[in-house]
Amino acid sequence: MKEPKRIELPREVWMGPGVIGRVADVSERLGLGNHALVVADSTTFKLVGSRVKHLLECKGFEVNYDLIEQANLATIARVRKLAKGKADFLLGVGGGKCIDVAKMASFDEGKPFISVPTAASHDGISSSRASIRGGRKPTSVQTHPPIAIVADTLIIKRAPHRLLAAGCGDLVANFTAVRDWQLAHRLFGEPYSEYAVALSLLSARIIMENARLIRRHTEESVRKVVKALISSSVAMAIAGSSRPASGAEHLFSHALDQIAPKPALHGEQCGVGAILMAYLQGEDWQRIREALRTIGCPTNAKELGIPAKYVVRALTKAHRIRPERYTVLGSGLSRRASERLALATGVI
Repeated sequence: MKEPKRIELPREVWMGPGVIGRVADVSERLGLGNHALVVADSTTFKLVGSRVKHLLECKGFEVNYDLIEQANLATIARVRKLAKGKADFLLGVGGGKCIDVAKMASFDEGKPFISVPTAASHDGISSSRASIRGGRKPTSVQTHPPIAIVADTLIIKRAPHRLLAAGCGDLVANFTAVRDWQLAHRLFGEPYSEYAVALSLLSARIIMENARLIRRHTEESVRKVVKALISSSVAMAIAGSSRPASGAEHLFSHALDQIAPKPALHGEQCGVGAILMAYLQGEDWQRIREALRTIGCPTNAKELGIPAKYVVRALTKAHRIRPERYTVLGSGLSRRASERLALATGVI
């Protein structure tokens, strides 16, 4: 008999044009307390965070805020100290780093947080995973999902197209992540969920089938991507791990983060990683590449802005990032095999 499983999901998800105006109502309805802490950076606070603060104050909430620069352990410690004082709940307002800091700090303090994304660059806006620099490993860590998501598609539409395209790269990578999971299940009996896989692949297919629409960068484009990011996060919640959305392509991205002088966006690197890993898996890597090109996401090292030698080195190193997680990389690729792979797919 299988062990009981707890699936933790957001209680409310608001998505669409103008829904930022509902953030105070959501906070009140969920009964989160009277003291809020807004976590943003200087740009996102000017664009959205100050409005969120005003909306909450108009509803009678007491609101403090912290402007962050990086998603690292020192920032987490500072935000935790602020949250420990008076905050009943936190709101992450911004892109990946603001939401990740709010997510991690709130988790460590045992307090809920609301995700208010200003961009849709990766699935962190809705998942329970947080990417924090400064730890021993450059991988994401398990925390908790937001208790609510308020994703205003008109606000997200104002973000550069590069960020939306990066979110698509993160989602298309679900194809190779699922194949890796299936491989680990067949070879080693790793626990596996057909339901999580179905939802993960649906999220990726929505992006592939709507590549031309997404390239137009309309409100509808944003809605498609945000919906897919949220459903991908639900797949991870069902699985109880990041397996449905993170495989060898993510290990490749984490390796690049370690060694490249100037890494690209997470989703961009995962998209290129998906091309590489689909080739190894015997899947239709050219279709993945074409969809990413149509959307406007990088498909090679030059477009990532990363010299070819670091791509090759990352391929040789990726399997060591999470040795406990079996992927198509197996026990690792030699330098020669990595060069052949990158050349065969046009990545270098």
